Formats: sequence, C-alpha cells, structure tokens
Amino acid sequence: MIFKDKTVIITGGSEGVGAATARLFAAAGANLVLVARSRKNLEAIAGELRDKTRVEIFPMDVTDADACVDLFKKAAFEFGRVDILVNNAGFHARGPVRKVDAPDLGRIIDVNLRAPIVLSRLALPYLEEAGGGAIVNVASLHGKLASAGATTYSASKFGLRVFSLALNQELEGSGIKVAVVSPGPVETGFIMDNLDEVDDIVFSQPMSTAEDVAQTILDLCGNNLAEQDMPVSSGILATLAYLMPWLAKFIRPSLQKKGATVKARLK
Repeated sequence: MIFKDKTVIITGGSEGVGAATARLFAAAGANLVLVARSRKNLEAIAGELRDKTRVEIFPMDVTDADACVDLFKKAAFEFGRVDILVNNAGFHARGPVRKVDAPDLGRIIDVNLRAPIVLSRLALPYLEEAGGGAIVNVASLHGKLASAGATTYSASKFGLRVFSLALNQELEGSGIKVAVVSPGPVETGFIMDNLDEVDDIVFSQPMSTAEDVAQTILDLCGNNLAEQDMPVSSGILATLAYLMPWLAKFIRPSLQKKGATVKARLK
C-alpha cells in the first residue's frame, strides 16, 4: 500500500510501539492522528514529526465511547478521509487475579478488547467512504497461550485476536482488511519499566524492538496476511503449547529458569 496522503489513526500513539509506528507512517508521507491520554506526550511526538507530515493529536481515553465518535469526526474534518486504524493502546495490571483490584481487571478488558471493537466498528463507514483501507490490531502472544499471572490480559488479547480474524472474514471482498500482530516481549517501557512485576517466562523468548513491531504493522496494511506472530519462532512455540497443554507444562520450568537469567542480566 502507498501511504502518501493517507490518514492513519494510531491509539497509544505517544510512546513505544505507537510512536515507532507513527514515525514510520510519517516517513512514508501519511497524515497522522495520534491518540493517547497524555497531552504532553502527544505534543512531544507530534512536534518531532510535524516537519515530515501533518499531525493532529487527540488526547482521550479509548474507553470513552463519546470521545471515540469525536475522534473519527475530527480526523475526517482535518484530513477529509480515514484510511487506516491502528489499535495499539493497551493496559496491563500484572499478578494473580485474586491480588489485582477488580476495577483494574475490568479496565484490562475495556482498553484491550472493548475499545478496539468499538473503534473498529466506528472506522468502517469512514474506510468505506475512502474506498477501502486497513485496521491493524496489536494483540500479544499471551493471547495464544494461557498465561498465569496475566490471566485477564491473556483473555483480552485472545479475544482481540479472534475478533480481528473474524472481522477480516466478515469484510472479505469489501476492500477493507483487518489484521492482527501478536508480539512476544517488546523492548519498551510496557515491560522494561516494570521488570520485577513481569513473569520470568516472558524473558525466555527473543525480544522485539518497537521498530520491529511498527514495521510489521505497516507491512500488514499492504500484504495478504491476516496475522503475524513476532518472532515467528515464539509464535510456533505458543501455538504448540496451546494445542498440547502437556507440552506447556513440561517446558515451563526450563523456560522460567532461562527467563530468570535474562531478567537478572537486564536488571
């Protein structure tokens, strides 16, 4: 897909994977609408990119349904069209279910699953008016494999993955593509700022960079894939462990040990 003069909405667009994605789309000549809760962080990334392309910011909470409606209205008003939606915003409250506050459990579902569903639905008429486009949802390998200590997060990303694949089937032939990327650990503040809270097993897998994930998001907008695991080797392992629970139980101790060693080195 040629991105020049296309309009791209990116949630969680002020840092990490979202900011990296914004930089790549800006370099390709796309117009950007960046969404996050922090106006300060949005202004920082917008200031960085405005010498490359047109950038609008929209400080909001993606769980605010009315703000989601206003987001698309603003994007269409400013740029005349919406071509791509990247649902990247995420929330995680780590720990066993019994130790996580109930409101945080609900917010995991609201941010990671309900909001992308609502935003995707709202995007459809705009993408249709533009003659087609793409929705790319950022899930996680946690969504392919049950993960103790990340139970609700796993559930939210499992749901997001299945929603993405089903919606892509639903829209077949419409000119609108829906795809999902499922990264393993990514070297951003999402995990690097909370090393002690992250399960050791997470660090047993190769770590991607934010730029790696951003490039995959751009690729998914234009290729024929509906899904991409990152890295591929970890995706294969997660799928095998999901299909064969006995395998997951067998290899978990060795992966925990390997991950603990990596975490200690990172700390």
